[in-house]
Amino acid sequence: MREKIIEVLKAENRAINIFDMCDLLGMSSVDDMKVLLQELEKLEEDATVYHTNKDRYMLTENSHLKKGIMRANKKGFGFVDVEDLDDDIYVSKDNMNGAIHDDTVLVEITSKMNIDRLEGRVLRILHRAATHYIGEINFSHNKGYVSLDDAKINLKIEVAREDSLNAVDGHKVVVSLGRKLDNHGRYSGKVEEIIGHKNDPGVDILSIVYKYNIPTEFSEEVKQEVSSMPMEVLESDLPGRRDLRDMEIFTIDGDDTKDIDDAISIEELSNGHYKLGVHIADVSYYVKEGSPLDIEAMERGTSVYLVDRVIPMLPHELSNGICSLNPNVDRLAISCMMEFDSDGKQVDYEIFESVICSRKQMTYKNVNLILEKNEIPEDYSEFAESIYKMGQLAKILRKAKEKRGYIDFEVDEAKILVDENCKPTTIVLRDRGLGEMLIEDFMIAANECVASHIFYMELPFIYRIHEYPKEEKIRSYLSFIGTLGYQIPGNIKDTRPKTIQNLVNFLSDKKEFKILSSLLLRSMQKAVYKEENLGHYGLASPCYTHFTSPIRRYPDTTVHRLLRTYLFKGDISARSRSHWEQKLVYIAEHSSSRERASVDCEREVEDMKMAEYMEEHIGEEYEGMICSVMSFGMFIQLDNLIEGLVPIRDMLDFFHYDEERMTLTGERSHITYTIGERVLVKVVRASKEEKTIDFEIIKKV
Repeated sequence: MREKIIEVLKAENRAINIFDMCDLLGMSSVDDMKVLLQELEKLEEDATVYHTNKDRYMLTENSHLKKGIMRANKKGFGFVDVEDLDDDIYVSKDNMNGAIHDDTVLVEITSKMNIDRLEGRVLRILHRAATHYIGEINFSHNKGYVSLDDAKINLKIEVAREDSLNAVDGHKVVVSLGRKLDNHGRYSGKVEEIIGHKNDPGVDILSIVYKYNIPTEFSEEVKQEVSSMPMEVLESDLPGRRDLRDMEIFTIDGDDTKDIDDAISIEELSNGHYKLGVHIADVSYYVKEGSPLDIEAMERGTSVYLVDRVIPMLPHELSNGICSLNPNVDRLAISCMMEFDSDGKQVDYEIFESVICSRKQMTYKNVNLILEKNEIPEDYSEFAESIYKMGQLAKILRKAKEKRGYIDFEVDEAKILVDENCKPTTIVLRDRGLGEMLIEDFMIAANECVASHIFYMELPFIYRIHEYPKEEKIRSYLSFIGTLGYQIPGNIKDTRPKTIQNLVNFLSDKKEFKILSSLLLRSMQKAVYKEENLGHYGLASPCYTHFTSPIRRYPDTTVHRLLRTYLFKGDISARSRSHWEQKLVYIAEHSSSRERASVDCEREVEDMKMAEYMEEHIGEEYEGMICSVMSFGMFIQLDNLIEGLVPIRDMLDFFHYDEERMTLTGERSHITYTIGERVLVKVVRASKEEKTIDFEIIKKV
């Protein structure tokens, strides 16, 4: 019924009364009308349908009302992000109607603020983003007051002593909302959990972890299941598997990696081709569908990598133990063996269950010594020939990817080193040498191979998709770089990957390349999981999935389970297809959601630790580049990726903001600041609690 009503309203594209709707749906009885009215009430409740004052119905998306996500500002106002609008809707503090950051709201567009910005008011909160909040509790007159960590959430929460779990001043707590006390954001609350005291090492990071609903402990049911599992490969595990234990297989990872998903092997064939083996931990063999372990892994969706810890998707007994491809022990794997010609074209492949024994746990650092400096560490000599062959193949594969339009944005990442008390000591750039690129190229090849195999079998599957960017965003970006004086050779008439690749190549030797590349990346859509193959734009890949990291990503575990179902067990029955068609919709959507939460958590922890690091460097001077210019100031990115704001209020002149050119120009001094310029700045303020850093401009460099 729901779908039929939506179809009718979509076809009519106007407001219609209940009688017209009955006619269009072929309904005539009183009972039919009762059912219709009940369904319309539900559609009205979730804001799919708008019920007008004249007792007519229309799709909300066709009305002056919009459904979207509230992005609140700590000053009290907000912007509603609406999916089908190019711009968001500004909501003043007086029109928030109790909405807070990340709530799903129904907003009425009231007027245009200016030519570019819509203004509106919140009519209804459709869904609260959170039921629990994180903050610091302090007591006064026997009542607790919780200061929330997220300044964008404008709530004042009061906790009675008996609802405080005996918390004391300075405790970080998880608090739930009770009843509303007034119309100014005051609520009663109840402490559900004490995270720890704010001064205890690591509690600062834990508070952010709790904010994103990332569980830090496994349930007793999961622990019990894991305790009964074998921690070594048994003879009974081997029937049906290809024995690759005599093959030269090894792993390449970071120095401190303990959860090793992937191992590799290589052979140069007599016809001049390369045979590449990508051997991935067979996690789904141990994590049975529907088990407590599987359900918890699905809910977590991903492992979370923070500056001082990993919050794993699977318990350490699996992630660092029986599932991890540790050296010199037998491990179960799913192997993808691919044959490539001298042009990087895949001419043959096999996907099968295997048992392997990795010969060595290599590090990127040592592999880079071999590939980049031709220096062979002492204990790598017997593998050097294979590493050189892998380097040759990786070069061929990368060239083939680039030929089809693969886009390498060359985005740097920061690495924050902390001491035993979780205090940041150094912030440097992460290395991305030939070893890192080699593993990336090999994993991409395996992911494409597996995805294509199932796609052409026309079976339900989960894909990693990255859709084409919106043309208006690319046009806006081109217009901006034009204001910097860069005229792109030729006409960019489309947004094919090859076109954007040419744009990146054109900008690669410009002094502001890192900033321009980052801005271009922000113009792209976000990669997500989907049960439908829509291709991967950034990789210029027509068919892509995530197969290579099942220890740390649930979609990869699901891909392994599908391979076992379809290929190894041969179950492609209608019943099996129906089961997966229904289940994959949830897995794809939920995994995308948990991935976003994980990324946001990791970024917020990094922002906090960078601010904490700079608290010890107030008054010091650094060189950096202007990475963003706003009406309220400009952001400067230092060479180690620490970012801070130069507030316009602190600048010794009245500055005019040019939004189109992204410049600030001094009225008296006529100094103009724009993106990409190098400047010398001094650290004037830093706040770990607010996760902010303020700079002062010393001079242009």
